[in-house]
Amino acid sequence: MNLAFIPIYTRIVKPPKDEIWDIIDALEIQDGDIVFITSKILGIHQGRCMPVTGCNKEELIKNECSRYLPYKHHAGFMVSLTIADNILIPSAGIDESNANGHYILWPKNTDNLCAEIRRRLIKKHGIKSLGVVSTDSHTTPLRWGVTGITTGLAGVEPLRDLRGESDIFGRKMGVTKVNTIDALAGAAVLVMGEAAEQIPIVILRGFDGIKFSGTASMKDFVIAPEDDLYSPLLDVMKKS
Repeated sequence: MNLAFIPIYTRIVKPPKDEIWDIIDALEIQDGDIVFITSKILGIHQGRCMPVTGCNKEELIKNECSRYLPYKHHAGFMVSLTIADNILIPSAGIDESNANGHYILWPKNTDNLCAEIRRRLIKKHGIKSLGVVSTDSHTTPLRWGVTGITTGLAGVEPLRDLRGESDIFGRKMGVTKVNTIDALAGAAVLVMGEAAEQIPIVILRGFDGIKFSGTASMKDFVIAPEDDLYSPLLDVMKKS
């Protein structure tokens, strides 16, 4: 497997609204690629930005999430834990870094936007197998530091189903599914960086451990809060 995560350096995408079709059209794509795009530039592309001045961030967070739990951290600062787009994340994913005085919100209907980008690239390059994945940084409970997560997708099946396969001792796997797409998104976000790198897109090339599907979406691997193993913790979050 000749696998590569290819960083794509771009111009600065400027809030409050800056369409990125010129960036998308300039990508050099091959059949079997997966294109990871940070949700930040997708949000800017849609104009999903609010000026910090005069904006009530807490009200903005409430409007952008489905569940909401504010509290005061013992260190003295306020935290808003939320579920947005069926993802557990602080502040509904709203970001102020590289935002030039704005709050940048997650894009609306992220799967649909990923599918639109995928169709455009497939038509331009005359290919069949292509994945487009929206990413963001998030924190993991009981761990310092941020890692990458999938916030929307099109064209690739996110899970590898191991049910029915045998382990090294011949025991049949009963429930195990591998979250392939988040593992790859984590690596892509690592390549993107978190500061002034100007790498909002990473192309994964040469990975054969994933299936391509034109009907794939986030619905293929998200779990409703009430069905999750961590539901006792999630149930304390009020519905917004």
